[in-house]
Amino acid sequence: MTKRIRQGAAVAIAGLLATATACTGQQPSPPGFAGRQLSAEPGVNGAGAGGDEGARTFTLLASGDILPHSVIIDRAAADAGGKGYDFRPMLKGAAPAVSGADLAICHMETAYGEKGGPYTGYPSFKSPPEVATALRATGFDSCSTASNHTLDDGAEGVGRTLDALDRAGVAHAGSARSAAEASRPTLLRAGKGKNAAKVAHLAYTYGTNDIPLPAGRPWAVNLIDKDRIVSDARAARKAGADVVVVSLHWGTEWQDAPDDVQLALGRELTASGSGERPDIDLILGTHAHVPQAYEKVNGTWIVYGMGDQVAGAMINYEGARDPRANESSMGRFTFGPPAKPGQRWAVEKAEFIPQWFDPTAGRVVSLDSGASSTAGPDRGRLGGIRDRIQRAVLSRGAAQDGLVAGK
Repeated sequence: MTKRIRQGAAVAIAGLLATATACTGQQPSPPGFAGRQLSAEPGVNGAGAGGDEGARTFTLLASGDILPHSVIIDRAAADAGGKGYDFRPMLKGAAPAVSGADLAICHMETAYGEKGGPYTGYPSFKSPPEVATALRATGFDSCSTASNHTLDDGAEGVGRTLDALDRAGVAHAGSARSAAEASRPTLLRAGKGKNAAKVAHLAYTYGTNDIPLPAGRPWAVNLIDKDRIVSDARAARKAGADVVVVSLHWGTEWQDAPDDVQLALGRELTASGSGERPDIDLILGTHAHVPQAYEKVNGTWIVYGMGDQVAGAMINYEGARDPRANESSMGRFTFGPPAKPGQRWAVEKAEFIPQWFDPTAGRVVSLDSGASSTAGPDRGRLGGIRDRIQRAVLSRGAAQDGLVAGK
């Protein structure tokens, strides 16, 4: 994390992952309840085999980092009119696309503080738990919670964050309150009825800003390790997942292009497979603060970096205010069922939706084809921002593989 400009539906299915630490004596807190989370019922689509009669396509949408700097917290306080914090207005511009998807995933980068505060921004974040309420109101079903800021307030911060997401009805992946919770994948329902797909959401981070894992709690946050990710993905398949989605907090801050580590790990993860399908069906990247490329690698889509969906104005490593920190994309992928059991659910349509967070107004602004009618910056400025995002997104040839701008 770099400096910013300072201003005034039921439960996740149990499935022990091969690399997780077991702890039979602990009972985990229940995972988050989201409207489209998986119910505790017999396996859908043949426990992950796919190909059942009546299975239908579904859309999965993912967005970038939610990073509440102090100015964002101040804005939420103002929007609440002196009664706590309200983050819903700033996310309203994203709500149509988010709520319109069958399944929507966000990245909650920071830990939550105690109800009533105190709350802090950079460099050690403690965010109001009301963020979780706004995420659910916007339409998000699950959030990755593994980031370099996950441990900013220690194990207590992890617990408060996951508790708040649970209360709001938002599932989560990437951090845990117990070994038992860490040992099972988050499984979500994409669609309704017995033929809805099961989607596993897994999440990992490159590190925790040199904050050590809490004593006796090595499972508090998932760290990136190729072998572990593959093992977890395979365990999620065994637990019934039709589609496995992996969120990765990785990359080099302020770099438009994915770095060598991202490229190499992306190739390795997408090359791993079992039978007629890959172990991982989609990779979603966060952390770099700026929009990065989408790319189809070994037949699997990777979003190297979506950028920050919500963040204050920021200063880059050169000491200059960098407007790219308020630019992002949302990825929307339409998955279709396999022709026969054992094959993959394939992406039938891949889209990106450009967004801008107006740091003055404190609002997410959609930059799709209707953006020209949006109040605020003039039409030319919006177009310039949209074009810059598009150049980054398409910089590794994704258009040739069918990626298009969404509406």
